Amino acid sequence: MKSSVIVFPGSNCDRDVAVALEKMQFKNQMVWHKETKLPQSDLIVVPGGFSYGDYLRSGAIAGKSLIIDEVIKAANSGCLILGICNGFQILTETGLLKGTLLRNKNLRFINKDVHIKVINNDTKFTNKYKNEQILKINIAHNEGNYFTDFNHLEELKKEKLIAFKYCNDTGNINENSNPNGSLENIAGIFNSKKNILGMMPHPERMIDEIISSKDGVNLFSSLLN
Repeated sequence: MKSSVIVFPGSNCDRDVAVALEKMQFKNQMVWHKETKLPQSDLIVVPGGFSYGDYLRSGAIAGKSLIIDEVIKAANSGCLILGICNGFQILTETGLLKGTLLRNKNLRFINKDVHIKVINNDTKFTNKYKNEQILKINIAHNEGNYFTDFNHLEELKKEKLIAFKYCNDTGNINENSNPNGSLENIAGIFNSKKNILGMMPHPERMIDEIISSKDGVNLFSSLLN
């Protein structure tokens, strides 16, 4: 399976996700944001980091990069798109995903391991997980507070477009297990066709038991399945 990772000035998780992809036997290429053509790709990853130093607002400048037109074309043709952390923010800036990521409720940068629950495992991104499986995944963000309007929230629920929700280690989804104030504890969403996933937690950091955990592995193996 062929993958491409988009690299912006300020990206700092592009190499992490490349290592994860290559470990899972993807044939990966790194694509600089000024490129105007994408290599043939089954999966495009918009990685985490601080693209353009998060000036204006997170992902706003990256969302206007030259390569983004090609990412949008690929997404509309059915290519799988994964946006992680800043990548999620960029996808909302481009309109590929609805909603926005606001400042964390405590107005502070958060970097810690949290628990999330798999809400929909019937997708190309999540089919190797069990439904309602609890994962331990790292987060590292200042603007991870997902918000959208009422109509879109109802669509997310009705069409099963919520991928993950923040929970505690026993699976309870409540205010205490919500690290950033996200609407209804939402940690990741799909587009209507479910070929695009945006998520704030970093699965690429959880692929090795020695340094973290392997709870992120099945996201990548799902894509290969």
